[in-house]
Amino acid sequence: MSTDDHTAPGTTPVTAGVSDPLLNAATVPEEPVFTETGTLIVRERVSRAFIALLALGLFGTYLAFVTPIAISLALRVNVLAPENPEYLGLLLGIGSLAALLVGPLGGQLSDRTRSRFGRRRPWLIGGVLLGLVGLTVMALGPNVLVLGLGWIIAQIGLSQAANLFTTIQADKLPESQRGRVAAITGFVTMVAPVVGAVVGGRFATQPFLLFLVPGAVALLFVFVFVLFYKDADSRSLTFDGPLSVKGVLSGYVFNPKRYPDFAWNWLGRFLFFFGLTLNTTYTAYFFAQRLDIPVIEIGDTVATVGLIGILGTIVGVFAGGFLSDRLRRRKPFVLGSAILFGIGAIVMVLAPDFTLLIIGSLLTNLSIGVFSAVDQALFLDVLPERDTEAGRFVNITQFATTIPQALAPLVASGVLTLIATEGGPNYSVLYVAAAVLVVIGGFVILRVKSVR
Repeated sequence: MSTDDHTAPGTTPVTAGVSDPLLNAATVPEEPVFTETGTLIVRERVSRAFIALLALGLFGTYLAFVTPIAISLALRVNVLAPENPEYLGLLLGIGSLAALLVGPLGGQLSDRTRSRFGRRRPWLIGGVLLGLVGLTVMALGPNVLVLGLGWIIAQIGLSQAANLFTTIQADKLPESQRGRVAAITGFVTMVAPVVGAVVGGRFATQPFLLFLVPGAVALLFVFVFVLFYKDADSRSLTFDGPLSVKGVLSGYVFNPKRYPDFAWNWLGRFLFFFGLTLNTTYTAYFFAQRLDIPVIEIGDTVATVGLIGILGTIVGVFAGGFLSDRLRRRKPFVLGSAILFGIGAIVMVLAPDFTLLIIGSLLTNLSIGVFSAVDQALFLDVLPERDTEAGRFVNITQFATTIPQALAPLVASGVLTLIATEGGPNYSVLYVAAAVLVVIGGFVILRVKSVR
């Protein structure tokens, strides 16, 4: 797929002047790139205003997306089916599966969109509006079936909007800014669930406001971003052929031999998140077992550790993202974060008291922050076909996160069943396995050749 003799959207001809004061913070080209036809294009450094609006739009989208996961769905399931709390897990799983299956299709449609408003803006607005429709269905749903239908609609729309913000980063950001922008966007995605929990607590008994207040915030913030973001007119784009069913299905996979750096990064990310999910799935049970406290009484302890962990993650996000840009290095930070995670997990396994459990948890959360920012920048560095198929490959990258999150809990349950002892499940084994997988993931990413 190519853009023929047309300059790819998201880039500027080397002879062009600065046409978008919001986007362009410098007139000196930052990253010269040649298209398939030899046309010279550049990515200039983006302004602080662009980054702020990007973060604002992503925050609104995540607020609408995460609030149901964090609290709203649980509250409604408790009202509509108080005797069946297991419905919550079923709804969350089905919604995630739907978003996973639709993601690459949405990315391909975005890549091939011809409009005077560009390739991304129409789908951003469309995704948020679809999400708002889904949230409205959830608010009005008289039973769990309708609630679940609304959640599927909402998750498809909002996940597409969230992925588009990553695609826009691929379109616009030069290499020297990818780490710091990943840090800022990572921070707002951490803040969104906290704000969502506050919203959920405030409107717990008012389902319409419970779902639509976050939705309205998302619509407002995304609209502000779209209003000021000047996506290049894409009406002149041409493609090798029409989008067929076969082409869509083939867009769900990629050839690792053709894109080896992207493949190694995908695998490293997969292993990291598989280990991370093993580490977090049974956190409450692990702490209860190590501290000899009944699980029903462990809530305050887990909350305290979680709060400290959030602070560690925030420090890691900003330190890793900004330093990796300044030093122009990615792989040492990714490997270092993986090793730090492994150390933290082992410290927790060997910890004789609560203090060392907190220290181990802080180390793992610090590493998560560093990894999430730097690996996001690294994956943008190695993203294939950036100027023609960024949307498709961004959504393929999401598989490396969502598949482990779906599979790891099942694997964890199987492992605990197989190695159960007379004293009960051996949760420490999961933490050791998590440490091993994450460290292997860090070393796998060292195989990336085009990024230092």
